[in-house]
Amino acid sequence: MDPAVSLTPPTSFRLAVMAQNAYEMPLKVFQDPAPSHPSLSHLCLLVFEAVLEVVCVSLPGYIVARMGQFDVDKQKFLANLNVMLFTPCLIFTKLASQLNAEKLSDLAIIPAIFVVQTLVSWTVSILVAKGFRFNKRASNFVTAMGVFGNSNSLPISLVLSLSQTIKGLHWDRIPGDNDDEVGARGILYLLIFQQLGQLVRWSWGYHVLLATKDKYPEYREDLAEEGQYRDEEPSDPEPEILIHGLDGDTENDGEGDDSEGYIPAGRTPLANTSRASLAGSSVDDSDMVKFKKGNYPASGQTLADSGLEDDILSFPRIRLQDEAEVEPGMLNRAKTWSKSAGERAAEFSTRQYQRLPKPVQAVLSFLQRSVTKFLHFAWEFMNPPLWAMLFAVIVASVPRLQQLFFEDGSFVKNSVTNAVQSSGGVAVPLILVVLGANLARNTAAQEGLVDPEEEKIGTKLLIASLLSRMVLPTVIMAPILALTAKYLSVSILDDPIFIVVCFLLTGAPSALQLAQICQLNNVYEKTMSRILFQSYVIWILPSTLVLVMMALEVIEWAKTT
Repeated sequence: MDPAVSLTPPTSFRLAVMAQNAYEMPLKVFQDPAPSHPSLSHLCLLVFEAVLEVVCVSLPGYIVARMGQFDVDKQKFLANLNVMLFTPCLIFTKLASQLNAEKLSDLAIIPAIFVVQTLVSWTVSILVAKGFRFNKRASNFVTAMGVFGNSNSLPISLVLSLSQTIKGLHWDRIPGDNDDEVGARGILYLLIFQQLGQLVRWSWGYHVLLATKDKYPEYREDLAEEGQYRDEEPSDPEPEILIHGLDGDTENDGEGDDSEGYIPAGRTPLANTSRASLAGSSVDDSDMVKFKKGNYPASGQTLADSGLEDDILSFPRIRLQDEAEVEPGMLNRAKTWSKSAGERAAEFSTRQYQRLPKPVQAVLSFLQRSVTKFLHFAWEFMNPPLWAMLFAVIVASVPRLQQLFFEDGSFVKNSVTNAVQSSGGVAVPLILVVLGANLARNTAAQEGLVDPEEEKIGTKLLIASLLSRMVLPTVIMAPILALTAKYLSVSILDDPIFIVVCFLLTGAPSALQLAQICQLNNVYEKTMSRILFQSYVIWILPSTLVLVMMALEVIEWAKTT
């Protein structure tokens, strides 16, 4: 026997050592901290600082919203403004300045990890719902709470804060790595996870998991009975007429037809019609006098029947035609030429297409439909953050462009890039202010919207949702992420901030957009508000602390040989 082979330990012994290390690794967190990150007490302080920073920025939004000065419309406006303007600026400045073509090839593992996380959360939520014996609608609600986590507002703020407080997140493969580059890479990873989650959330989540009651057969009979009951209820009183005379009502009901100032019903108000505008028409002065005194056509006969409406409506058209005739002749000729040129080009293309053989026509028609559908889908799918990400990738892939935008002292850097960077600095604070306002809106009492079923199973739904989102997926995904970081040869898995991002997403609270979907479809709204309060106010600090500690231990364990 070869002596070199005899020195190799048996497989059973190596498996036993790995099992012992896996058992002892959680204990080392509390006994012997790794040298690359601070002790447990100092780590708790750092994580508490990061979470408290998020709370301090979002608290004013919560207070102002509870005072009634930050209503739903204003929250939506600021959220849309942030998505349309400030967040794309943040994305561009963070990504285009830090990325390069070499780093982009390593991002393909993110969709794979997203799929695994989604499958794990889906499986866990299904099992939890079966354990609580929920019906189909409640089970779908728990699944939505478990599958769709927050990958935007809270994780971005935590990653930026942790990149500035914890010094063990620098990547040794990047020479001179600093806190700003760590935060930029963390935002990039979160944005990819976010867009994948958005795609699934507004398709499967909106139409299936959080669908309205009428999508479930067991509720259709109850909804039908409720609808029949509403039909039997007395109808609401007619609304007050704000403009009398336009809807067939008189200003003084019960009075005679010759009441002074009475204007009959009709489709064309005559308030702004002057006597001068009626000059030359078939309506003479005697007709107008009769009209003002109430001698209008008999009941049931409209202005159109009497011929008055056609005469009146003809005057605006005559005036428009007169205005068009006085336009410059050159402008009219240019419009006519451009229209005829387009028509001639379309006719020429049609004739050339018809001259082609039938198989070629079929192929061109198929390509045209495919390209049109793809462009339509791409245009509908893209949004300002995605456009900013795409532009940042283009700039980062071309060294000359990256140098033009971000080289110190260049004209573009001192003007355009600095302006975009200033706008990007508004994104994260505005996200957190709107987050606080959303919590104020969703934690407010909504007693009128609660149904008896929700009153009965609301607490169970809360517990099941928290377990499916913030506890059980972390228990399952933590060993998977640890083994992946240890044994899978992908460079991005060596980046400490990527491991932190993955752990934060496994136990992140439920997405805030789920509250919006629940309000749209009237799905357990009070329970949704309780879930947001519990996850974002009560459990966020201990959850973040545990997740960051586990991520740092996995980073240290993956570095050991």
